Amino acid sequence: MTSLLKKIVDSYMQKAPELKEFCDRCLRTERWGRSVVLMIVDAAFTSIGLNYFTTIVPKVEEFNRRFVESGRVRSLRELAEADLEELMSVWRNKRSWAVAKGAASHLSTLSNDDRKALRDWARNAKLDKWREDPVGRIKGVGLVTLQYLRMMGGVDTVMPDKIVKRVINEILVKAGLKPVNNDMEFIKKAEEIALTCGYRPIELCWMTWLIQPEGRLMRVEKYSSILSKI
Repeated sequence: MTSLLKKIVDSYMQKAPELKEFCDRCLRTERWGRSVVLMIVDAAFTSIGLNYFTTIVPKVEEFNRRFVESGRVRSLRELAEADLEELMSVWRNKRSWAVAKGAASHLSTLSNDDRKALRDWARNAKLDKWREDPVGRIKGVGLVTLQYLRMMGGVDTVMPDKIVKRVINEILVKAGLKPVNNDMEFIKKAEEIALTCGYRPIELCWMTWLIQPEGRLMRVEKYSSILSKI
């Protein structure tokens, strides 16, 4: 059964050859040009479930131009203190900004170095007690968003979002195994599958998004020029 599972997982992973480099950058906390502010904004925008490449990425880039590159929001502390009305001119979802400002507010108390703050938090956040975590308690932060932030903070794990669950459960069924629907059990199962098959959990996770078709191309092909930035 293990050899069949590996064969199936290998066939999926081969569709996204750029995966390793992308995941390395994520685990080093170097996405978005190493800007932790942009990583937090990315996670906050992503939390409401819109298309990542066509909606989230352009809006994070707009925020970057207007607030980060202009010098107005250079740190998590400045993001936490930024004027909501001004932020809403880029992204008109209050819940997203509550997530971004709440996470930035907590993380900025952990270290003056934003990258260290995110990595320290991610390493110490306990998955089985995520609802008690200061970031997990923020309104609008679910388990998916928490896992996404932990991954960008250097933790090799999986997000239990609907695409990840659909693809990995599809793999399990093809291998003659039972699908897993409970989010916590799913994370543990996906991590186990990745390691059994010789991959990192984060690679299995990102693969599921990158092989999704959009039009005639898979995302990994359609958005190849964006991947190097994020």
